[in-house]
Amino acid sequence: MIVRDGTIEDVEQISAFLQQLTASGKRTRPDDEAFVRANYIEDADKICCAVAEEDGVVLGFQSLKRARAGNEWGVEPGWGIIGTHIRPSAARRGVGRALFAVTQARARDAGLAHIDATIGATNPEALSYYEAMGFQTYRTPEGSVCKRFDVST
Repeated sequence: MIVRDGTIEDVEQISAFLQQLTASGKRTRPDDEAFVRANYIEDADKICCAVAEEDGVVLGFQSLKRARAGNEWGVEPGWGIIGTHIRPSAARRGVGRALFAVTQARARDAGLAHIDATIGATNPEALSYYEAMGFQTYRTPEGSVCKRFDVST
């Protein structure tokens, strides 16, 4: 498995496995190629979009962007906003841990102090993953759990 920056060539594969996540009830946000391109690969606030790949297959990706004032998650402006998405067939293979090693380094390079992960309250796998990476719950808006990672630690 290699971890590298995501490119436009990854959009089709990413969209396909996001659709699998949607069909299984683990995703509620859009999953089409236009959304992937605009919100992960080409987002103006993007710090990084790390992709884990093995033998030409995208196993997962992790996006990190800088929060702007008025963002839809209510994250403090200047913090990082992270999203992690793993192909269902690649779950429990260390993909998320490999992605976060790269993302954490990029967060430090970007001067972030904190990263927010806003997770659906009914997504135990994601809640466990972020806790394992060192994120701690700091607020719980209705239907979500918001976890914070302190980059300097």
